[in-house]
Amino acid sequence: MSQHHEVAASSPILRLLILWALNTLGLWVADYVFDGIRFDSVGALWVSGLLLGLVNAVVRPVLILFTLPLTVFTLGLFLLVINALMVLLVATLVSGFYVAGFATGLWVALFLSVFGWVTNLLLGRYTVSVRTN
Repeated sequence: MSQHHEVAASSPILRLLILWALNTLGLWVADYVFDGIRFDSVGALWVSGLLLGLVNAVVRPVLILFTLPLTVFTLGLFLLVINALMVLLVATLVSGFYVAGFATGLWVALFLSVFGWVTNLLLGRYTVSVRTN
């Protein structure tokens, strides 16, 4: 008789790997949805997914803090600009990842935000199923 348990991804390493995979999956899907982005290799895709997660964890909060008055004035819409800048920054830093311009970066950032929201909704905020005998 087997038991089924759901274990939250509380390990920082496991959480990082899940976020990395989800970022990479989102970028991969965005590559098929939008004509304005391109990856030259699978390696560039994986590095971009990792770097996007790091940039969103480190650089994005600093930019949000510095632009808080503008973000409040635009009722939060300026966050889309910040997200687009994060995508463009990663494209600048990763060889083999290309974004056609700011407008494409804006649409990709919006897509990644919705993609992340949907995957979080579907996955129940990073739960892992474990079967034991």
